[in-house]
Amino acid sequence: MGATDAFPEGAAQVGATPGQPGGLLDVLGVAAVMLDADGRITLWSPQAESLFGWTAEEALGRPAAQLLVGPEHFDLVLGLFSQVMAGGESWAGVFPVQHKDGSTRLVEFRNMRLLDERGESYALGIATDQAVLRRVERDLALSVRLVAQSPIGLAVLDTSLRFVMVNPALERINDLPADQHIGRDVREALSFLDTDTIVSSMRAVLDTGTPLLDQYTVGRTAADRAWSVSYYRLEDAHGRVLGLATSVVDVTEQHRSATEAARARRRLAVIADASATVGTTLDVDQTAHELADVIVPELADLAAVDVLDAVLDGRRPTSLSRGGPARFRALAVAAAYSTEAVRAADPTGQIASYEADRLITRCVTEARPVLVPQVSEGDLPHIAADPQGAALLGKAGLHSYLAVPLIARGEVLGALSLYRVRNPEPFDEDDAVLAVELAARAAVCIDNARSYQSERRTALTLQRHLMNHRPPQPTAMEIAYRYQPAQAASEVGGDWFDAIPVAGDKTALVVGDVMGSGINAAATMGQLRTTARALADLDLDPAEVLRHLDHIAVGLDPAFATCLYAVYDPHRMECRIAVAGHLPPVVVRPDRAPELLDLPTGAPLGVGGVPFEQTTVALREGDQLVLYTDGLIETRDQPIDARLDILLELLAEPQQDLEGLCDRLLRSLRDEHDHDDVALLIARPHTHND
Repeated sequence: MGATDAFPEGAAQVGATPGQPGGLLDVLGVAAVMLDADGRITLWSPQAESLFGWTAEEALGRPAAQLLVGPEHFDLVLGLFSQVMAGGESWAGVFPVQHKDGSTRLVEFRNMRLLDERGESYALGIATDQAVLRRVERDLALSVRLVAQSPIGLAVLDTSLRFVMVNPALERINDLPADQHIGRDVREALSFLDTDTIVSSMRAVLDTGTPLLDQYTVGRTAADRAWSVSYYRLEDAHGRVLGLATSVVDVTEQHRSATEAARARRRLAVIADASATVGTTLDVDQTAHELADVIVPELADLAAVDVLDAVLDGRRPTSLSRGGPARFRALAVAAAYSTEAVRAADPTGQIASYEADRLITRCVTEARPVLVPQVSEGDLPHIAADPQGAALLGKAGLHSYLAVPLIARGEVLGALSLYRVRNPEPFDEDDAVLAVELAARAAVCIDNARSYQSERRTALTLQRHLMNHRPPQPTAMEIAYRYQPAQAASEVGGDWFDAIPVAGDKTALVVGDVMGSGINAAATMGQLRTTARALADLDLDPAEVLRHLDHIAVGLDPAFATCLYAVYDPHRMECRIAVAGHLPPVVVRPDRAPELLDLPTGAPLGVGGVPFEQTTVALREGDQLVLYTDGLIETRDQPIDARLDILLELLAEPQQDLEGLCDRLLRSLRDEHDHDDVALLIARPHTHND
C-alpha cells in the first residue's frame, strides 16, 4: 500500500514533506532479514525477533530455511530463494513460518535481491504478521469508503490549522473545491463564516485533546446555511499530536425550523404581552404609548403611532381620497435605544398634513400595510416628515420600514410606523402580519377610548349645562361646594347638589346621586334638579318634596336616585331633613366631635309609593352641615364604616375656611382614578338679624 493510500479516494491531501515518522509501520511491526548467497542469516532486526521469537544471537549465521520453515516446506523455500538470487526478481506472498515456540503463523513477505559494491548477492526479506496486516487493510479500506462516500463533511487539518484533506461532501457543503481548501488555513478558506470562533474552538481542542461536539455555526446572513460541527484531536500511536479532524453536518433545515419555532414563540409572547398591556385605560394617548412600547424592541428599533386628527376631534373619520393629503396627530414614539432617529418622527401632540406621496398617507388611504424591505436613499423622503428627518434616518442607518393601518370596526383611525436600524433583518410578510394583528388590537382600544372620551365630554358638557350657575349665597348661610367628575367616561353625570333660597329667609339644600352614569344619568339628574328647584319655590316640607321627586323619577331612565333634601330656617335655628336612600349628613359643632346624623334612610327615588320621613335638627351659628354623595367615601378596598370614620376624623381637625375644607376632604378622600363622580356641599349658618 503506497503512502497516498492512507487518504481516501477522491479526497485531496498535501504532498509529503520531511518530518517526524508516522506510526503505521510500528503498528505493522515490519521485520527485516538479510541472507547471504548461501541462505544464511546475516542481518536480523528487532522486529524480526518480535515476529519470529528468535534473538539475533540465535539467528545470525544459521540457514534461514532450517530456522523458520518446517521440513514439509523446506524444498519450496530453497526453490524460491534460488529464483530470487538467480533472476533478480522479487517475490511476494504469504508463507507459513515456524515460530520459536513451535507454533506456525502466516507471514506476508516481500523478498528481493541486493548487490553490494563487490557484486556479491544478498536476499532481503521484509515481513509482517498477515493477521495484523489484514486488520489494518480492512480498517483503512473502511475509512477510505466512509470518508469518500459519507454525506458528512470531513476534513483533516495540521497543527497550524491548514487543511490537509477534505472529502467531497465537505467540498459541496462549503461550496468550495478541494484545491481552495488544501494548504490554506481556516481564515483563508472559510472567510464567509465566523472564523474567530471556529479557530478558538479548534485551538482549544488541539491544546486539551477534549473533543468539541455539535457546535452550531451559521453564515453571516439569514439566507446562509447552518452546520453542526465537531472537532477531534488526532494523535499517533505514541500520543504525538498530528492535527485536527472535523466533521460537518448540514443542519440548515433543522436550524430554520428551530428558528421559525422560536420566532413563532416570540410572536405569541408579543401578542400575549399586547393583550395584557395595551388598552389598560380608556385614554387614547396612554393606549398609543402602550402599543409603541410593546412593539419596541421585539419587532422594531423605532415605532411611531399617528392618528387621523378627525378621530381625536370627536368626529368619525371621513373616507380618505386617493391622491389627497392626510392630516395626522402624533400620539406616541418609542425607541429601543437612544438615537437621533427619534427626531425624524413627529413630536407627540403635533399635527401635520402629509401629501399623497408619503408612505403613511398611502397606508391609511389604501387601508393596507406598506412594506419597504430594503430602504433606498430615494425612499427616505417618502418616509420622513421633512428633509431633515430624511437625513437623520439615513445617518442612523434605516434599512427597512413598515407601516400598517389602525383599523377598528371597519374604519381607519391612523397608522403604526415601524423602523429597523440596528436590527439587521429586513421586515418581511410575517412581520407585517404580526404588526397588523397588534395594530388591530390597539385600534379597537383606541376607538373605545376615543368613544368614551367623547361620551365623557358630552356628559360633562351636559352636566355643566344643567348646573351652569353658581348657587346663590343665602343671607342666612355660608355655602361651599365641589363637583368632581369620574375619570371613566361611562361613569360621569349622575351626582348633583343645590342651594336654593326659599321664602322667609330659609335655604333649601339638596344633594343627590342618580343610580346610573353617562349621558342618560346626566339627563335624569337635570330633570330631578330642575323639579327640586321648582318644588322649593312652593316651600313644601322636605318629605313632601321627596314624594313628588319619587313620582317624577318613576318615569325616567335611569329611574332610581338617592337624594337628601333639607330646609334651614334661620329664625328657628333648625334644619328639617328628609332622606331618600342617601348617606347621612354630618353635623360639625364647635367644641364637639363631628356627628353622623341618625336619620330614617328611606327608599331611593323611583321605587314609587314609599312614604318619606323628615327629622328636625338644631343648627346654630358656627355649626356646619356636610352633605355629600357616595363618591366621596366609597372605595373598593375599604368598608364604608371605616371610610366614614376617616371623614369624621378629617372634619374634627380645626378648619375655619369652608373652601379650604372642601379641598382638604377631596384631597384626602379621593383618588385621581376613582370611578365615581362626587358632589360635596358644606353649609354654615350666619347670625339672623330681624
